[in-house]
Amino acid sequence: MGYRIAAEAVLILHLAFILFVVLGGLAVLRWPRLVWLHLPTVAWAAALEFKGWICPLTPLENALLRAAGESGYAGGFIEHYLIALIYPAGLTPTIQLWLGIGVLAINLPIYGYLLVRRFSDARKPG
Repeated sequence: MGYRIAAEAVLILHLAFILFVVLGGLAVLRWPRLVWLHLPTVAWAAALEFKGWICPLTPLENALLRAAGESGYAGGFIEHYLIALIYPAGLTPTIQLWLGIGVLAINLPIYGYLLVRRFSDARKPG
C-alpha cells in the first residue's frame, strides 16, 4: 500500500510540475521571484521534449508501481496519461517537438512582457 501511495504522490508531483511549466509564467507575473524557479523548469521541460528524453519521474513512478505489485507503463508520463486523450495515435517526435514549442510559446510572451516592464520601470525617474 505504501508503494502505491508513493507512486500516486509522484504522479501528482509530475502533473504539478507540468502545470507549473505551462502556467508558471502567470505566477511569475504576480510573484516575480518565482522566475528563478520557473525558468529552469521551462528549460528542462523544453529540453526533454526537444531531445525526446524521458522525465526521471516516469521511471520512479514505474518502479514504485512495480514495487506495489502493479505493472508500470511504457513510454513517458505525457504519452501514458495525456497523449491518449489529446493525440490518440501516440507520441511521435513531431508531437514532442510541438509540445516543446508550445511550452516556449506560452512562456516567452510572458517573459517578454516582464522584461519590457522591468526596463521601462528602470528608466522612470525615481
